[in-house]
Amino acid sequence: MPTRNQALTVLLLVPLFLFMVSEEGGKASGKSDFLGKVINFVVLFGGLAYLLYKPLNNFLRKRSEDIRRALDEARQARLDAERKLQEVQKKLAVLEDEVGRIIKAAEGDGFQAKENIRVLADKEAERIKSFARQEIEMQLRAGRQELKEYTAELAAALAEARLKEKITAQGHSRLIDKSIEKLAELYEKQSPD
Repeated sequence: MPTRNQALTVLLLVPLFLFMVSEEGGKASGKSDFLGKVINFVVLFGGLAYLLYKPLNNFLRKRSEDIRRALDEARQARLDAERKLQEVQKKLAVLEDEVGRIIKAAEGDGFQAKENIRVLADKEAERIKSFARQEIEMQLRAGRQELKEYTAELAAALAEARLKEKITAQGHSRLIDKSIEKLAELYEKQSPD
C-alpha cells in the first residue's frame, strides 16, 4: 500500500508530466487542451481529496458527534426543565392549598377572637353595671342615713322648741325630779344588797 508521501509525489508529478507532454507537441489541439485541463482538475482535486479525506472525515465525524452530543444535552435539559416545571407546578398547587387553609384558619381564628372579645366585653360591661349598682346602693344608703340624721336633728330641734314653749320653770323642776326618782329606782334595782 502506498504511503501518503508517495501518493503526494505521484499527484504532483502527474500534472507536471502532462504539462511536459502538452509542451512537446507544440500546438496542441483544443480537445487535447481540454482533456489536459480535465485531467489536471481531476488530479488536483483528487489529490486534495485524498490528502484531505482523513482530516476532513475526522473533522466532520467530530463535528457530528459534537452536534449529536449538544442535541442530546439539549434534549436532556428540556426533559429536566419539564420535570422541574412539573415539580414547581405541584409545589405551587400545594402552596395554593396551604395558603387557602391558612386563610380559612385565620378567618376562623379571627371569628373566634372576635367572639372572645365580645364575650369579654359583655363580662366587663356586666361587671361595670354591677359596680355601678353597688355604688348607687351605697350612695342611696348614705343618703338615707343622712336624711334620717337630718330628720332626727330636725325632730329633736322641733321637739326642743315645743318643749321650751310648753314647759315652764315649774314643769321643768318637776321633770327633773321625776327623772331623778327614776334613776334612783334603777340604781336600787341594779345594786345588790
